[in-house]
Amino acid sequence: MLQTLKDVGTRMKAELILYQLLALDPRLPKLAKWLLGLAIAYALSPIDLIPDFIPIIGHLDDLLILPLLIFFALRLIPTDVLEDCRNKANGDSVQAKILSDGTTTNQGEKNGHHFSCRR
Repeated sequence: MLQTLKDVGTRMKAELILYQLLALDPRLPKLAKWLLGLAIAYALSPIDLIPDFIPIIGHLDDLLILPLLIFFALRLIPTDVLEDCRNKANGDSVQAKILSDGTTTNQGEKNGHHFSCRR
């Protein structure tokens, strides 16, 4: 049970990093960028379409709207862009770090050589 929760937490962290990397990627279509931004804004906003204090239905809108916005945004993103950002988010030999100014820095090790590049 505890391991399952850790796995879910790790997966959620990787997905959040993926969405941040996608939002910063200049190859991302504008509509996909808008949908991702709308999903993030809706998740963080205290205003809901249906107030959360209404039993069941109040949380149901969050469970439907957020995944749908993310689903449609991901469908609009070219496969190569999505795979590139997913590899960075999963840390496949590269650790992607998002800086406060919106740039990314990739640091890692390849064939025993340390490297760092900034986008």
